[in-house]
Amino acid sequence: MPKYLVEAAYTSRGATGIVTGGGATARRKAVHEMMQSLGGSVEALYYGIGGVEAYVIVEAPDNVSMAAVSLAVSSAGGATLRTIALLTVEEMDEAAKKVVVYRGPGE
Repeated sequence: MPKYLVEAAYTSRGATGIVTGGGATARRKAVHEMMQSLGGSVEALYYGIGGVEAYVIVEAPDNVSMAAVSLAVSSAGGATLRTIALLTVEEMDEAAKKVVVYRGPGE
């Protein structure tokens, strides 16, 4: 199953929710439940200080599922997300072997 790194930056509404809504433990439970509802899982969840407040590594069935996560979280207004698809070492080796026809700008 594909893995993704999700970086979450809280809005003031989201930060208030952490303070008044059961803290980080409640958010961790909510994130686990969200991913399970899509057939995925949470591998790790860490908090940071400033800029990006949460880093989450998740497994999801596909990109469409992660797009649904992004839409749900963004429309709730508590955070903005940046999602990065993660590749295994083997997938990167496979990519390195692909023949790509490319012409740079101005060439």
